Amino acid sequence: MAPRENDGAGAEAELPEYAGHYRLESCLGSGGMGVVHVARSTSGMKLAVKVVHARYAEDPEFRGRFRQEVAAARRVSGAFTAPVVDADPQAARPWMATLFIPGPTLSEQVKRNGPMDPAQLRRLMAGLAEALRDIHRVGVVHRDLKPSNVLLAEDGPKVIDFGISRPKDSELRTETGKLIGTPPFMAPEQFRRPREVGPAADVFALGSLMVHAATGRGPFDSDSPYVVAYQVVHDEPDLTGVPESLAPLVLRCLAKEPEERPTPDELMRELRSVAALYDTQSFMPAARTWPDGPPRPPAEEARADAGKKAPADEPRADEPRAEDARPEEPAARSVRRLGRRTVLVAGVLCLAVLGGLASLRWSGGSDPARRTAVARDASGFGAWETETVPRSGVPQCSYGAGKLMCGRPGLVFALDPADGRTLWRHAVTEATRSQPPVMAGGLVQPEVGLIGDLEALDPATGEVTWHKGMPEYNGLRCAGGMLLLTAADGRVTGVDGATGEAEWSRRIPGQSVPYFSAFAGDPTAYAVSASGDGTSTRVTAVDPATGEVRWDADLEGTLTPAGAADGSVYFLAGGAAYGDATTVLRYTPTTRSLRRVELELPVEQAQAGVRGESVYLMGAGGSLVAVDMASGRQRWRLETGVSRGSAPASDGRHVYVTAPDGRLLGVDARTGKLLGQTRPRLGADSDRVPATLHVPVLAGGHVYAGAPDGAVFGVDGRDPATW
Repeated sequence: MAPRENDGAGAEAELPEYAGHYRLESCLGSGGMGVVHVARSTSGMKLAVKVVHARYAEDPEFRGRFRQEVAAARRVSGAFTAPVVDADPQAARPWMATLFIPGPTLSEQVKRNGPMDPAQLRRLMAGLAEALRDIHRVGVVHRDLKPSNVLLAEDGPKVIDFGISRPKDSELRTETGKLIGTPPFMAPEQFRRPREVGPAADVFALGSLMVHAATGRGPFDSDSPYVVAYQVVHDEPDLTGVPESLAPLVLRCLAKEPEERPTPDELMRELRSVAALYDTQSFMPAARTWPDGPPRPPAEEARADAGKKAPADEPRADEPRAEDARPEEPAARSVRRLGRRTVLVAGVLCLAVLGGLASLRWSGGSDPARRTAVARDASGFGAWETETVPRSGVPQCSYGAGKLMCGRPGLVFALDPADGRTLWRHAVTEATRSQPPVMAGGLVQPEVGLIGDLEALDPATGEVTWHKGMPEYNGLRCAGGMLLLTAADGRVTGVDGATGEAEWSRRIPGQSVPYFSAFAGDPTAYAVSASGDGTSTRVTAVDPATGEVRWDADLEGTLTPAGAADGSVYFLAGGAAYGDATTVLRYTPTTRSLRRVELELPVEQAQAGVRGESVYLMGAGGSLVAVDMASGRQRWRLETGVSRGSAPASDGRHVYVTAPDGRLLGVDARTGKLLGQTRPRLGADSDRVPATLHVPVLAGGHVYAGAPDGAVFGVDGRDPATW
């Protein structure tokens, strides 16, 4: 959450010392519902804590609305919001703690720097369309999307403040005669039929918000909210100043009738047709100068850096500095500026590889990354840490072809798992990565978690083996040596990972727009879709090689795939409150048998890992739970104190989880006892919390993980007590 303007009387006088067990450090601002404070968790994580105004704390209706806000915020993925860490709607002064996200609101950005340029507007609109898709998927309508409720974070816009949002199953309803929202950004139906407001109202607000970002005013502008309300319902919007490339799409968003507006999926499809969408500009443009001239080509930088070793206390290029006046390191800057279609001007050498694909590769001998290692153990392995350039984003890694394949925004690279030595690097689209590169068809597939053209790399050298311009798609998953691409209209295309050729294209029966889950060692892809009332889930198992349905089943409850092992598939089932996991299920398709194990307590926003017949759950609040499906009971529960850790991984003896501060925790799989943990690796940007932490990588008795400071590190997994 970002600082807010004070609009409540006596906000500072209301400052309590604690909210729950979080000590409140300072006041960020005051809004209609409450005061937002800066706080720290026990581990030092920076939080934004909203505490309800004292005058509202005794109002039952207001408490109900606050409970609804907490529920709505918890339902939505942290990729597009400020994730909820903790909350107590029943406290004397109800409060909610979310991760602190640095960055201005859109309102502050436009007020400070003026209207955005077309490239920034396209990126903003695409990010908000993704956010609305995520919000609407979990049955929430925001109803108050406006510039002050959009944070411009480094990895894209975040939608905040669900104070008047309404889940479909909410017990609260808009009262007759009450209009709730902000008139310049309300849809016509919010004035005409407030009880019938649906997801399309958020799309209308997105259109109004885009006009504000492009011009500094709204499409319906007046000093009087009553005049604005009349204009919204009856007048045509004023799009003067909106770029021609975006104006038709914005106009569709501002259609008077909800059914005439595009869905978030349709918006994303339309925006991808604009070639300049995938640029690398940030939301906060700033003039940057290079005292020593423009950046040199990467190859030249690598030669200049060969043999050099930076001092251990050398400040990192991405550390905050006074006035932000010092430039980035040239090598990091060059890599970050590379993209699939990037042209380096001002005398910079243009790299062209395989029909215009910009690529960059270094051999291990000229590795400019910093690498540290400790003494090797009896097996010959020594714990190591490698800090690679560029340093933005948490590295996401997987294991394949005897190497660690890692990805970060703008870069894919391979490391030697024995010592962390960089084997090669390859530049890719600079975008937030939600999945690591993986192996499919014997080749490295770097674009998993991204959207764009596809390519495959030789795992030995990082050279491009094939590169394909693909039709538009919304989802991508690797399964059984194939790449499964899901289009916005629901059609799925299977692409051979070895050749890049499309082998089949079809719709999946029973799945309107399937987004697949796939698990290591299991040659099946799974698509799930919940029924409209949430009482059952359709599970469809697909053969990735042909697209044929292997089996399908309608299972009770709202289910999320958790893993697969020994011919069975495991699911998490959520309770009614906030999407918490309450049950673990095992379904065996050959016998159509189903086993359910109820958890002793719900696990908040659980992520899961499966090892044999053991299922391990990690909750957003720090609960780590082991369930033995063979005996049908919960084995143990450990409160780790880690907020929003990674999904757990297990080798059978231990369970491993990474924390947002870069720690790796090792837990005894039999007893649930914490055996050891590595040191934190927050880096200079300690206030920035990663949206996604990938599961630790297990290979050869060793454990590997990425950290927020940009490091990838490896430790011996056999004895966490030695970490």
